[in-house]
Amino acid sequence: MRTRRLGNSDLEVSAVGLGCMSMTPFYGVPDQDESVATLRRAVELGVTFFDSSLFYGNGRNEEIIGPALKDVRDRITLATKCGVYVKHEGGSGYCGDPEYVRQCCDGSLYRLKTDVIDLWYLHRVDPDTPVEETVGAMGRCVEAGKVRAIGVCEVKPSTLRRAHAAYPVTALQSEYSLWTRGPEGELLKTCRELGIGFVPYGPLGRGFLTGAIKSQADLPDEDRRTVFPRFSNENLSNNRPLLDAVNEIATAKDCTSAQVALAWVLAQGDDIVPIPGTRRVAHLEQNVAALDVTLDAGDLAKLDQAFPADAAAGHRVPDFQLPYIDQ
Repeated sequence: MRTRRLGNSDLEVSAVGLGCMSMTPFYGVPDQDESVATLRRAVELGVTFFDSSLFYGNGRNEEIIGPALKDVRDRITLATKCGVYVKHEGGSGYCGDPEYVRQCCDGSLYRLKTDVIDLWYLHRVDPDTPVEETVGAMGRCVEAGKVRAIGVCEVKPSTLRRAHAAYPVTALQSEYSLWTRGPEGELLKTCRELGIGFVPYGPLGRGFLTGAIKSQADLPDEDRRTVFPRFSNENLSNNRPLLDAVNEIATAKDCTSAQVALAWVLAQGDDIVPIPGTRRVAHLEQNVAALDVTLDAGDLAKLDQAFPADAAAGHRVPDFQLPYIDQ
């Protein structure tokens, strides 16, 4: 397994990580045994970077991952997040209060069955709390030996600079793929200027870039993608032609469309570590094998032409999430 370093830190991780969100209900209802088998197969394949969050299943995601990976804890990098929680009445809540952040750290340590969190992100910036206060509290957890490094998610360049000035930021996590190219330009430039690693989530377009989702009928029951604008039936129909270039390259290289999409993300820089999410062993194996797919200059140019920044129909997140991204 090839490795990549996260920013200026000492965290060296597998070039492809594993996003664990779908191991708790989001893209339908998962099977826990299947999820645990996928986690263990990931270790066998050399994956060392695992990504969770308090928000995923209201802590349940961490409760699955911790015990499943406990025997290999010294060989892996565990990442989790704070700042977003599940409300009792349903929906999401956002809190960056320093005391709440400290409590979140202790809770994640308990659920993950570990003495230290390797990489701890602020999942979303709380509009009611200055990012400096939240990140400062996270930094104090590093100083207390509970966390090795901190990160932030879904912020604009100016907020990233403010966060980094409050306490050194190791990684930025944001959505990035062929059909979500917002981080390109100033945000990636800022990461590279400050020595901050970039961790793309959703590198397969939440499944769209695999070619398996042609309409909402292809989504499992209770799949939250049904509320994402890009996954309306109308927008899926409008977006399907985008896959033509991906499919052509996949056919020529005798690989899958998903592997082409992931290889494109990997080709955007050695400081980028994508975390494609899955709970299925077959999809995991396919994602790891994308490291063996080489895209030449012609392939990359063809994909860039097929996927300009505004190519996708529909916003990438529901309207109610808009106030909490790019802040």
